[in-house]
Amino acid sequence: MTDSTAPFDPAELPPTSWAVLGLLSFGSELSGYDLKKWADSSLHFFYWSPSASQVYGELKRLEKHGYVTSRTVIQDDGVRGKRMYSITPSGKEAAARWVSEAPVEPPVLKHGVMLRLWLGHLTEPDELRAVLEQHRAYAEKMTRRARATAEGSTKEPSWAYTELVLRWSEKYYAAEREFAESALRDLDEVAAKVRAAEQKHD
Repeated sequence: MTDSTAPFDPAELPPTSWAVLGLLSFGSELSGYDLKKWADSSLHFFYWSPSASQVYGELKRLEKHGYVTSRTVIQDDGVRGKRMYSITPSGKEAAARWVSEAPVEPPVLKHGVMLRLWLGHLTEPDELRAVLEQHRAYAEKMTRRARATAEGSTKEPSWAYTELVLRWSEKYYAAEREFAESALRDLDEVAAKVRAAEQKHD
């Protein structure tokens, strides 16, 4: 919690703005490209990774608010310039107030695999099996990546909270993998029950 008594409206910026500002709050001066890479290797485990155009759009918005400052750095070729961004004191204060004062919102779950499984009566069990196997492979990959990223974050004391979230991410994807395995084990039994019910009504 900060000492500022100025009115604070967390809705003044969209969530993606706060995510980009948060990436800069770790103290490093970063380019838009750097921010996109960091989002891809961290945010996507638990939130989502904005596109490059969204990152640059949010940087412009943050700079207009005075939360971010930028400067152009000449590349080694002496011709091209790279714009580097840093968080300002007011930007760090705003980010801290957002973390402390923004209302706690329930997570929004949009699970495409669950939607397709929910509509399983429209396809064949083998098709559903293929979907679940792909999801299991994805969850396994993400579990390994979250674990490796969390282990790498222990090298920086300031990333302790980041490690905490990455450990949660590892458990989340491990649970997704376990669900896929459980659903695959139960799929034949469920399909048999559906067929029996359909034959009974014929």
